[in-house]
Amino acid sequence: MTAAPASQLDAIVVGAGHNGLVAAAYLAKAGRRVLVLEGRDVAGGQLASVSFGDAFAAPLHPSARLRPEIVRELELEQHGLVVHDVERPYVAPLPDGGTLRLGSAPDDPATFESIRRLSARDAARWPEFVRFMRSAAAFLDAAYATPMPRLPSLDWSAEGLPLAALALKLRRLGRRDMFRVIRSLSMTACEFTEEWFESPALRAAIGALGLHGVTLGSMSAGAGYVLIHHWRNRGGLGHRGTSTDAQNVAGALVRALHAHGGQLRTGIPVVQVLVEHQRAVGVRLADGNEIPAACVVSAADPKRTLLGLVGAPELPPEFVWHVQSIRLRGSVAKVVAVTDGQHGLPDGTVVFAPTLQYLERAYDAAKYGEVSEQPYLEVTTAGPVVSIHYQFAPYALRQSTWLEMRPVLERRAIDTLAFAYPAFRHSIREVRSLTPPDFEQHWGLTEGDLNHGQLILDQFAFMRPIPGWSDHRTPIERLWLCGSGAHGGGGISGTPGRNAARAITKSRG
Repeated sequence: MTAAPASQLDAIVVGAGHNGLVAAAYLAKAGRRVLVLEGRDVAGGQLASVSFGDAFAAPLHPSARLRPEIVRELELEQHGLVVHDVERPYVAPLPDGGTLRLGSAPDDPATFESIRRLSARDAARWPEFVRFMRSAAAFLDAAYATPMPRLPSLDWSAEGLPLAALALKLRRLGRRDMFRVIRSLSMTACEFTEEWFESPALRAAIGALGLHGVTLGSMSAGAGYVLIHHWRNRGGLGHRGTSTDAQNVAGALVRALHAHGGQLRTGIPVVQVLVEHQRAVGVRLADGNEIPAACVVSAADPKRTLLGLVGAPELPPEFVWHVQSIRLRGSVAKVVAVTDGQHGLPDGTVVFAPTLQYLERAYDAAKYGEVSEQPYLEVTTAGPVVSIHYQFAPYALRQSTWLEMRPVLERRAIDTLAFAYPAFRHSIREVRSLTPPDFEQHWGLTEGDLNHGQLILDQFAFMRPIPGWSDHRTPIERLWLCGSGAHGGGGISGTPGRNAARAITKSRG
């Protein structure tokens, strides 16, 4: 599509990931003249399929679910979005050769029977646990959708009412669940699961979700928050939908953007945000051309945006220090195998996490810059393609390089999964992998962090991305953040993009 004359642009959105597209679509719907610039040749960011040359392509994420308000407000179903809201089983192979099969419904007979084989007491507690998780996830969802104040300052006239409404939602959980939710956020996976269940296998399978995508161990504080966060994003333990959902979501967002008059240009890398008198006035492209705009909205991670595209000299020294202190620490790798279809893995989300102690040892390796020999895996299948989420594989290796460790990573992933599913090894025809440096190089994810910043309590709510700057603004006037590193981010939901667009349209000037 040919871009409108640059002088007419109200906003340039840097990055066509899902949050960038969500923000752009909302701004376009509000009547703003919007141009989205994407450095890669395809829109969608992490939603776009990963191409492994002539071998095959596979999704980076096994499913994608935007928050329902976005689907409704942008009328995405009219733009081709197909919503799959059927949870696939969450399956954990057991050391004795059995299988723990979990669903996220409180009254699922198969889940009850599977847990009962391990512990009748745990099976009896399952409905209460699911009810609590749904309440906790609903509160977290409300918190993500609530604009956060620029603490320590607080404008009660503008920010007081949303915060009061959020506090009321918490109070309506009831005294018992209200305190239980608050306590759970800071708990370790060991502490969180111990309060509910006695079976080591069940506790490990549930606790693993509290470590997914973050550099935390089962004994690290804050895993309870991560667990509730992922339950909220997925709608339960296991992934919902199909492996084509990610591309489907990206395509619908692009069509919604175009329907409201927004423009998208791919293969156009932005190398600098232009700043004059502490105000964003446009962007400079890799070819040297400059495009002016009334404001710039970045879907890139905060470090890449502020220290890379803007530059430290344009920012206050204390602010620069805080941005440099944002913890990313990506330690997720992905191994994808094309098989002959006889891999023997069940449909659903397969989690390899035998015990909480096993998970802690897997994390220990990452602390010392090593790839876990006995990793925590989460595995999904799409026909003959097996996608393995591998933890822990740190961005920075101390004793080796990723050139040396890539084949080791692939071998360990295959050996670990084949231990539980022996047929998998013999079914493999092609293997490819993505490491944290790959995520940085191809997706612009600093330190390979898929969440644009670790999901930890000191980078949560009014402290995300840094304390005092949770309202999507920056010290550069008319430069906004809308990516996963902003408030409400982490995973695929579109919440930061929606929040940022709403803040921009409400802002003065």
